[in-house]
Amino acid sequence: MPGPLLHLGAQVKCSHGGTAAPASVNPRVTVSAQPTALLSVPYLIAGCALPPPIAANGPCVTGQWITGTTRVTSNGQPLAVLGGTSVCAPSGTPMLPLSAQTRVVAL
Repeated sequence: MPGPLLHLGAQVKCSHGGTAAPASVNPRVTVSAQPTALLSVPYLIAGCALPPPIAANGPCVTGQWITGTTRVTSNGQPLAVLGGTSVCAPSGTPMLPLSAQTRVVAL
């Protein structure tokens, strides 16, 4: 799926407003002077507003990208892109990338 590459400074949130950031970054590929995010690296989520069990199954703690680049890789691993699909745990809702750099688009 083509799209702008996600990087450390990209604004990503869970569906309930929590802030998501990659647990580690890929320093081998940078965009806008920021390291990129690999598809295999989970995102850590803080500040999710989803209530805990009995009321709901939250809050979101981690997120994982499911689809990303198919042709562009770094160290043999695909990269996360703005239009990729993702899932948060334990809620099962997607992460929402709100902004990212727009100069580098990868397939």
